[in-house]
Amino acid sequence: MIVYHGSIFRVESPLVNIGRPLLDFGPGFYVTELMQQAVSWGCRPLNDGKRHYLNIYDLDVEGLKSAGVGYLKFPEYSGDWLDFVVSNRKGGNMWKSYSVIEGGIANDHVFNTVELYSDELITKNEALDRLKYEKPNHQICINRQDVLDKFLFLVECRDIDVYGK
Repeated sequence: MIVYHGSIFRVESPLVNIGRPLLDFGPGFYVTELMQQAVSWGCRPLNDGKRHYLNIYDLDVEGLKSAGVGYLKFPEYSGDWLDFVVSNRKGGNMWKSYSVIEGGIANDHVFNTVELYSDELITKNEALDRLKYEKPNHQICINRQDVLDKFLFLVECRDIDVYGK
């Protein structure tokens, strides 16, 4: 499976222990099947004035599965996804049971709903009712370095021309 990682760096040798810890699927190296999503992450306002790169990889999903690597997939926003994301964002360790986690992102469109649920201002049913109208974006988190090294292969790093020049 071809996956992408947008960054201000050419990430030829990804590391799992570099990013922030309190993310949707815990700490790790995040990629997506959606090229435009990776480009937008690499070009977010925080990165203005810097060079932007689209790092392209081949993720050996069949190899992961046949090796018995702990792989959790959320095909849609669900109660399980919601509890998993909220737990991880609060410093929980649900992510530690898996080496690879795949599913939707709590992006700008769903973040408010996740926060309202996390702060117990709406019920799980209310949150799920709101989320059913959102089409999940896509992310894969690899949180073990040995898994990353064995199953993720660099294809190329491209400059992202933000201004279309």
